[in-house]
Amino acid sequence: MKLIIAEKPSVAAAIAAALGVTEKKNGYIEGNGYLISWCIGHLIKLSEAAVYGEQYRKWSYDALPILPEKWQYSVSKGKEKQLSVLKELMHRTDVSKVINACDAGREGELIFRFVYEMAGCTKPMKRLWISSMEDAAIREGFAALKDGADYEALYASALCRAKADWLIGINATRLFSCLYHHTLNVGRVQTPTLKMLVDRDAAITGFRKEPYYHVCLSLDSAEAISGKVKENAEAEKIKEACEKSQAVCTSITREKKTLAPPKLFDLTTLQQEANKIYGYTAKQTLDLAQALYEKRLLTYPRTDSNFLTNDMGKTAEKIVMLLCGKLPFMQGEALTPDISRLLNSKKVSDHHAIIPTMELAKTDTDTLPSSEKNILFLVAVRLLMAAASPHIYEAVTAVFSCAGYEFTAKGKTVLSEGWKRLEKRFRASLKKKPDAEDDEVVLELTDFSEGQRFDPPPVKVTEHETKPPKPHTEATLLSAMEHTGNEDTDEDAERRGLGTPATRAAVIEKLVASGFVQRKGKQLVPTKNGYNLIAVLPETLTSPKLTSEWENALLQIAKGKADPGEFLSGIEDMTITLIKAYPFLSDDDRFREERKVIGKCPRCGADVCEGKKNYHCTDKNCGFSMWKNDRFFLERKVVFSEKIAADLLKSGKSKVKKLYSPKTGKTYDGTVLLADTGGKYVNYKVTIERDKELS
Repeated sequence: MKLIIAEKPSVAAAIAAALGVTEKKNGYIEGNGYLISWCIGHLIKLSEAAVYGEQYRKWSYDALPILPEKWQYSVSKGKEKQLSVLKELMHRTDVSKVINACDAGREGELIFRFVYEMAGCTKPMKRLWISSMEDAAIREGFAALKDGADYEALYASALCRAKADWLIGINATRLFSCLYHHTLNVGRVQTPTLKMLVDRDAAITGFRKEPYYHVCLSLDSAEAISGKVKENAEAEKIKEACEKSQAVCTSITREKKTLAPPKLFDLTTLQQEANKIYGYTAKQTLDLAQALYEKRLLTYPRTDSNFLTNDMGKTAEKIVMLLCGKLPFMQGEALTPDISRLLNSKKVSDHHAIIPTMELAKTDTDTLPSSEKNILFLVAVRLLMAAASPHIYEAVTAVFSCAGYEFTAKGKTVLSEGWKRLEKRFRASLKKKPDAEDDEVVLELTDFSEGQRFDPPPVKVTEHETKPPKPHTEATLLSAMEHTGNEDTDEDAERRGLGTPATRAAVIEKLVASGFVQRKGKQLVPTKNGYNLIAVLPETLTSPKLTSEWENALLQIAKGKADPGEFLSGIEDMTITLIKAYPFLSDDDRFREERKVIGKCPRCGADVCEGKKNYHCTDKNCGFSMWKNDRFFLERKVVFSEKIAADLLKSGKSKVKKLYSPKTGKTYDGTVLLADTGGKYVNYKVTIERDKELS
């Protein structure tokens, strides 16, 4: 028997179908000489800090740094049962070897190895390395299994990454949370990402608009425009001079230009495009692509490659032909694909680019949820555009002289639409049309000739303003995350930029959930706490250089050219240095939540604010507090709202509707009175406004 362990149940099911394994058991599938089970993602994780000692259970400044001597591992919550299944399967006497079928990459290796080692398994290990869940691809992968030992160095790099992130994340988060008395999540990827958002927002906030002017000549239905003129008076002076002078064409430049088709999608570019066209968040796009992958309609989505391997030419050609007949917006469109430019094995790391599969041939796309269909069609049209001919146009530039000043008119004539024609057809099929791209504007320029003269032309002055940078959207932030720090990262590194294609969406979601970033439509904007966090952190934690340095080191470890122990020793030294740099707790209260004042204290006159459980006086020496769960309101089945509290503080009374009477079981309208006697608890009374109770 051979035991196959996949990363998810859906992948295990696809493998089982391809290998003819059909007998479903409790937590695995059996048959045809195989046992197939799964991990449900990360079954095992590095243990929380509290496992290393009671002193780490509470977040304490004095307990830092936390540097485990012997690393501990824990089962992820709610996944204990599946781990038990895997342990039992690994130790079955009839199991001769274990096949790692987790995702082909650094993290997939880590997921499997954690389970393999925690189970105490010593049986021979093989590795499945595939990018598509189609039956043929799975069977080909099993026909060419790798030796598990070939991936020891990859596992070592994955383990180093996990431990390094734990050390910096746990220690930095606890350090700055204790220093500033507020939960401040700090992470190697998360924090530099926040810094990019803060920098962009600061640039927008600090931007000062400056006016500028253009002088425009109307020449045979074309418009020739001057350069930027800073002062209106100067622009008017040019206008007056031109109104009295002839204009002369001094030069004509014609340049044939070729716009190459776009590359195939990797996950990040798919997320960017889905955000631009449909407004989907990065996480939504990843989830949708994953669902389509599990339905075998897309290849593996968590990829950072824009190419297919050299042996995929015939497959890609078949899929292109399928799409031409399958996609509604391709009806009547002829396409002669050029597949060769899509193939480059040297630029494929773990997985090739995302493309549809031949499973689409037997799928009715109208049965898919509209969101999944959107992503499927987006990936499909990208493949078609990538295989189409280039977009060719002629750019024409005409320069004119008038009254000693220079003016320029530009035009663009399309010679061959190429892939742009497919893009237009696709966009025309969308219910909600995305914003037009700048390069979509096509101007036919009059056929001017050098030396051509014009009588004094109509002239006008147009006013403009310099524009600030645009706020980041998920599309632009994903691009920034992908490319930042790349100049410092080895081009062969497994991960470049901040995060991985698979984790960037989660990083953005965590920033939002932590209250450091907020969504405003498509825009991502840092909050006050986001600004403050970046302000208090050292540059080592806010710069992407740390990730670049790590990835370069992890690449060498994965190649077997660097020592994992030395890498982790360096991370520990960095952690110790970070803690030593902050020898004292801060009395800075910049992260203190702004409390809304709802009234004045009837005892001392200080402000009264709302807390989670009460309305309390802000003077610590005053004991006034109105508890939200006061028995008086609970018995009368009334929520002690902010309005009631504000009324009581202002006038000592509040009109309340539908007060419940425990004696009669009926409700009535009444006035609640504040009857404070200065004791530990505040008292209340109620007067009935009507003689007749409301039923």
